[in-house]
Amino acid sequence: MAICKPSELKARLTRNQTILGLDLGTKTIGLALSDTTYIVASPLSTITRRKFSHDAAELAVVIAQHNVGALVIGLPRQMDGSEGSRAQSTRSFAAELLKRQDIPIAFWDERLSTAAVERMLTDEADMSRKRRAEVVDRAAAAYILQGALDAMRNEAGRAEVDRTGPV
Repeated sequence: MAICKPSELKARLTRNQTILGLDLGTKTIGLALSDTTYIVASPLSTITRRKFSHDAAELAVVIAQHNVGALVIGLPRQMDGSEGSRAQSTRSFAAELLKRQDIPIAFWDERLSTAAVERMLTDEADMSRKRRAEVVDRAAAAYILQGALDAMRNEAGRAEVDRTGPV
């Protein structure tokens, strides 16, 4: 498979497949999973980063266990929209993963996702710093995946309106 737009993912999935969201950090990879209707993203787990081969093997297990048909990976753009070294590292990770796993991958702009999740966990959930550190990566992955799912749904709605013509 290849890199594609989030709006193209649904067409590449088969019945009952899910989408896995990834928040690639330097120390961990946060994981989130969609439901099979592609409406809700839920935090799943965290992988402690080691060598790429180990990370890819752990992802392969998760992909098989949860019938994952596509990945959405958070792309850490800079505030001006440009891509720095972290974005290039993310793109390299995806390219290497595609060599091992035949699965469509879409990127989703993750600017401020971790900050938004940390603020939510602090303000709304009133979590301790230690507990936030345990859940922030998978919650950020869910935030990223939910953004892509919402965009997929909105794109499908626009396409439906476009096909039916003016009201």
